[in-house]
Amino acid sequence: MPNIKPISDLRNYTDVLKEVDVASRVYLTRNGHGVYGILTMAEIDELDRYRAAYTLFSKLRKAEERAEKEGWIDADDLERELGVSEA
Repeated sequence: MPNIKPISDLRNYTDVLKEVDVASRVYLTRNGHGVYGILTMAEIDELDRYRAAYTLFSKLRKAEERAEKEGWIDADDLERELGVSEA
């Protein structure tokens, strides 16, 4: 069950922070509307990893769509283009 508190409870922020856990986020409201959420650093790190993976997969999908449309190049051409060919 979500832990919802009015933002005014932050006057005693140590009590509020004690309630924050991976399994129990604390949501803060202002005038009865949700405004903020307090997360643990572990949750923030996990969200950053998900965001990075999503960004990577999005770029890979776009690159694959472009390659399908414009054509692929073979490994030898790529090595020559990058200047790493052994020949």
